[in-house]
Amino acid sequence: MPDVTGEVQFGTRQGTSLVAPAAVEPRAPLTVGVEEEFLLLDPRTGRVVPVAEEVRRRAGASMASRIVPELTRFQLETNSGVHTGLRGLQHDLFEMRACAAEAAASAGVRLAACGTALRGNAGMPPVTPHPRYGAMVRDFRGIARGQGVCGCHVHVGVGDREEAVQVSNHARPWLPVLQALAANSPFADGLDTGYASWRAQVMGRWPSAEPPPYFRSAAHYESVVAGLTASGAIMDRGMIYWFVRVSDHLPTVEFRTADCCATVEEAVTLAGLVRALVATALRDVRAGIPAPSVDHSVLCGAYWRAARDGVEGEGLDLFSGRRIRAWDLVGRLVAHVRDSLEDAGDLPLVTARLGRLRRTGSGAARQRAAFAHRARLRDVAALLAEQTVAEPPAAVQAGRVGEPAPEAVPQAVPVTRRPPAGS
Repeated sequence: MPDVTGEVQFGTRQGTSLVAPAAVEPRAPLTVGVEEEFLLLDPRTGRVVPVAEEVRRRAGASMASRIVPELTRFQLETNSGVHTGLRGLQHDLFEMRACAAEAAASAGVRLAACGTALRGNAGMPPVTPHPRYGAMVRDFRGIARGQGVCGCHVHVGVGDREEAVQVSNHARPWLPVLQALAANSPFADGLDTGYASWRAQVMGRWPSAEPPPYFRSAAHYESVVAGLTASGAIMDRGMIYWFVRVSDHLPTVEFRTADCCATVEEAVTLAGLVRALVATALRDVRAGIPAPSVDHSVLCGAYWRAARDGVEGEGLDLFSGRRIRAWDLVGRLVAHVRDSLEDAGDLPLVTARLGRLRRTGSGAARQRAAFAHRARLRDVAALLAEQTVAEPPAAVQAGRVGEPAPEAVPQAVPVTRRPPAGS
């Protein structure tokens, strides 16, 4: 969700501005920044608690532009600075989570990195008092019931809007894979929903919350936005909830497909993959390679499957039309962006962390394991709060684990500048 102005606020730290990569060769590291949305939970019950403004006040005036309000009064959003290295991003995200968690604890609640509220959010949520949010509830009515979902949004610097639109086209087939990796919301209303990402289903109620269309040009992008605005399906440009969108306030492409990642480690891994995907797309765009033609309805079906199964289940191979193991699709994504990961120096770190994620289970799988022990949601809440401020193990943090074996992150297809044609 956007902040109350509809603008994106990350990137203001120390006066930093994003470098427009239109003037930079793709082999130079692209800039990256992350927005994370969090829940505030009662540690005894796991219910959401509407004390966001008190938590922001306790975080101090120096964090006012970096810890910002969200749609509901039981959510907070944090905005990173702009980075060219994943380790700097990791340090930044950990510091912000730690600051917000400390402020939350002083207010008697816990900060939780999770896509949906475990319980206490079945009806109309307590909306942050601001005219924009009030208008959203008034105009969209029942869609607002049960909202208050939390995502992880990754911005990658792309300064040319025409190129940014074409990057969106090239990225579309990989959105379900990113969703599966980041699925972290199996519980809602006190029950297991049967989905690895229930957030994706709740967020999907908004008219524009879906994979973006295939755009012929930036002008076509603008014409679609104009049509959505004219219909009232979006109230303003801040309500463009496509899973990839061109930012109106920063020279970036913004990926909005992921649940709030359970750990800083997983958020940084997601950011590294997204940045490599953008770098690979930019090279293809500049080489005149067209984006793959993927039917929009089938893409939405693949996204639904990713949200249901997560990375532990199956996903749809959009190029063969067959369901295969989700981890095989992760391997194909890594193969697709491998050169870009190497160029940025991110390959050892990203592959090591993907291997670790496969061994430990996704955020959704870990939540279910915590619940299975005693069938108590407060155990899930405790896990979420602990993970939110957990530091990566030293070996993984330093990238010393090395690349995982093929069975950990499958590399079933040769490295290619284009998505594989089949399995």
